Amino acid sequence: MAEAAYRLGDLIDDYCPRCRLLLNHAVASLVENNVVKVICQTCYSEHPYLHGKGGKKKRPSRRATLFDQVLSKVSPSAAPAAESAQDSPDDPKKKRPSAEARYISRHKSKPRRKG
Repeated sequence: MAEAAYRLGDLIDDYCPRCRLLLNHAVASLVENNVVKVICQTCYSEHPYLHGKGGKKKRPSRRATLFDQVLSKVSPSAAPAAESAQDSPDDPKKKRPSAEARYISRHKSKPRRKG
């Protein structure tokens, strides 16, 4: 099927490098019935027509990859044993239950009214 013939001002979806999203754009210039430049209808920036492609995909972080590797090595039967080891009373780094939260403000509070 032949590509649609665009005219100046027609709306077209394209990737906006400024907004970093696929958004509505208006056709700004044509060369031999091919869209060359577009204007983002959100931020009004003009850029070359990117055919809806753009933006680099995020690679998984190194920390997340390592975490996934560790989780894949842990078997479901080993998980309860690890939990019981954490509950040992001899663990000096075990966190104590925290006290109630205290709210501290910079300003003096007014005394409460009785009544």
